[in-house]
Amino acid sequence: MKRRHSLFTVVILAVSFLSCLSARNLQAEERTYYDISASDVRKIMVAVPNFSGSGGNQGAAVAQLLTKGLELHGFIGVIDSSRYGGSRDADWKSLGADYVVLGQVSGDPAGIAVEGQILDVASNASLAGRRFKGSAAQLEDMTLRLCDTLIQDFTGEMGVARTRIAYVSDATGRKEVYISDILGRHPRQVTRHRALCVSPRFTPDGNYLAYSTYHRGNQDLYITDLRQNTATNALSRRNGLNLAPTFSPDGRTMVVTLSKGGNPDLYSMDRQGNIIRQLTSGAGINVSASYSPDGQTLAFVSDRSGKPNVYVMSAGGGQAKRLTFKCPENSEPVWSPKGDEIAFTGLQGGIYQLFVMDRNGGNVRQLSTGGGNYESPTWSPDGRLLAVTRKSGSRSEICVVSKSGKDVRSLFAMKGNQSYPQWSGRLP
Repeated sequence: MKRRHSLFTVVILAVSFLSCLSARNLQAEERTYYDISASDVRKIMVAVPNFSGSGGNQGAAVAQLLTKGLELHGFIGVIDSSRYGGSRDADWKSLGADYVVLGQVSGDPAGIAVEGQILDVASNASLAGRRFKGSAAQLEDMTLRLCDTLIQDFTGEMGVARTRIAYVSDATGRKEVYISDILGRHPRQVTRHRALCVSPRFTPDGNYLAYSTYHRGNQDLYITDLRQNTATNALSRRNGLNLAPTFSPDGRTMVVTLSKGGNPDLYSMDRQGNIIRQLTSGAGINVSASYSPDGQTLAFVSDRSGKPNVYVMSAGGGQAKRLTFKCPENSEPVWSPKGDEIAFTGLQGGIYQLFVMDRNGGNVRQLSTGGGNYESPTWSPDGRLLAVTRKSGSRSEICVVSKSGKDVRSLFAMKGNQSYPQWSGRLP
């Protein structure tokens, strides 16, 4: 079993470590992490009793939010608190717990403090401690910060509980764009076009969201500043297709599909919607571009071979190389955050399933199973999870699946149907 705990400072207004680190935890350079990439890895069982301190309901609410954040990551199973009444004193071994998160909410000159430490049940040793201070209004954010640092203690990389997701929902009767936190809380309607909106795309800094909409009768491309909630601006309203973009890693340019010349081709554009150059020319339909994390390569879909398949080419255009051969049709490629893999959807047995392959097209693995079509994959910032639309009959929902292909589950439950997920980067 692999463990490691990094000694670093995380700040909201001020952050400090608890003083109860055991001697073995101070050997940070000797620690190792859990390897959660294997498909047969057993879930780590964790208990999260109510946090102590002022306000019993507050302590229970913090424990519940922390539970949701930990479970999001897929490799942790949280023991139902009803089995021990939320108490901090229980027979953890008999409950099957590997670890217990012991936390406290207390007053602080800054406003409020949230702290938590991990108890290793087998050794009865406290493994790590974190303390976050801020205003009372920051309690939820501090709880999710605690969650992500605990995930880092297990795996060596920060968790993704402090991220957002953009998606399309028909909750109003029209398909509009929304954003919420990754747990589905605090949903916010971004568009009010009262017409079909599709394919939301975050800019790398997370401050802007682009999308395509049909509210003028044409499929036009718009962008909105998420730091306000009153205006949206047109990026491209050229005749024909104006498909939602992939942004370059530095956020300065984007690649879109335009059909202004008749054939759907890829174009590089600046943030004002001006065309920089045409990247493909007439070689079939060219759509669904995705930048590699280093900005050097584009994955995209073309039917130049007769059926839709995934290709790669230089970000500046040029010769394209076909990557997919497994399924009759392959589409919607998206690069992993580390740049070593590409997720895509492929037609298998008459339905679209979710696949991952190495960046060179090798080692193709099917992640999804069961009925329904899987569409629009998007990676979590740590590259360990994918969110995807699962459509079955008239029902459409957003699911999350680990890169190992385990544990396909609904991401959240909301009114209406949800589709076109787009996972943001980590919040600052």
